[in-house]
Amino acid sequence: MTTAEVVSRTEDERREIVALAREFAQREIAPHAAEWDQQKTYPRETVAKLGELGFLGLRVPERYDGLGLDALTYMMVVEEIAAADGSVAITLGVHNSLACTMLLEHGTEEQKERWLRPMARGELLGAFAMTEADSGSDAAGLRAEARRDGDGWVLRGTKGWVTNGDTANVFIVMARTDTPERRLGSRGISAFIVPAGTPGLEPGKAEDKMGLRASRTTAVMLHDVRVPGDHLLGEENRGLHQALGALDRGRMGVAAQAVGIARAALEASVAYAAERRQFERPLKDFQAVQFKLADMATRVAAARALLHEAARAQERGELRSVDASMAKVFASETAMWVTTQAVQIFGGYGYMRDYPVERLFRDAKVTEIYEGTSEIQRIVIARALHA
Repeated sequence: MTTAEVVSRTEDERREIVALAREFAQREIAPHAAEWDQQKTYPRETVAKLGELGFLGLRVPERYDGLGLDALTYMMVVEEIAAADGSVAITLGVHNSLACTMLLEHGTEEQKERWLRPMARGELLGAFAMTEADSGSDAAGLRAEARRDGDGWVLRGTKGWVTNGDTANVFIVMARTDTPERRLGSRGISAFIVPAGTPGLEPGKAEDKMGLRASRTTAVMLHDVRVPGDHLLGEENRGLHQALGALDRGRMGVAAQAVGIARAALEASVAYAAERRQFERPLKDFQAVQFKLADMATRVAAARALLHEAARAQERGELRSVDASMAKVFASETAMWVTTQAVQIFGGYGYMRDYPVERLFRDAKVTEIYEGTSEIQRIVIARALHA
């Protein structure tokens, strides 16, 4: 998105948008999050309501029926949704940060009219299919193939761990367009727009996950999936380069999700420490608990500040991969550390599903894994130090 397409928000406007997200999240999402998690229920109606509010087009310019939010406001909205439920936040984040971003930055005008506009209006939900069983961190090692067939393409292969895998209406699929005889590595991969329901596209069963159990994660099989030539997204053989740019924004979205999860754990811990009594005193009066809460609050604030600085850099057109990686690794590890402390503060109750910190602990873990593990983020950061 160009700077000219971003709606500049005053602080008052930003507060209003974030307040709307918070009010919706606390009214429509938070009261149901535990039940959705236990039942592994995808909240279809809630996602539809988010679409009606424009939250499925948060970063899409207004000329394509989106809200055209700046990066900072977007991150603050994602934090509010994640503080209520990480599952809804990742459903929202993959659609906005990956699927919509790929179309916005690399789609033709016709593709934007056909796919991006209804996605921004909440009429279509997007998914991003790049990871495979043998190519996670090694994205250039993916094996799904796309071969020319007349004026179209035929896709074959299997994608793994696709968020929104059996709920999305449109998939951005990464596939090799080089040849088995002449592999080009990262320079031989292209992106394709594949509508749900295309013959041969078959989502697998929903994965039984540790956390984020209300979001749908599946494999996606591509059995000779034929798409027209105009479903190629961007330049042939440049798909991985395009995707990595989107993943920088996606990593920042994961950082916002992690901050929201950590904040929810902190707030639950503060409330519990005030009401729970031991030795005839509330927990909050014990220095050991006070110091835990102080460290939790400090880390949440630091993670948020690092993320917000990266968002501001994005709006200035100065975002570097290292900025996104720093925000992502610090926020995700903060979420894991803070939720661990929250379980400890709750004691035996923290280990029970009757209290929210058990779910928050499980939801936090995957933020250290998807859209680039913490180890991969450290590689990006280390390389930048020697560039």
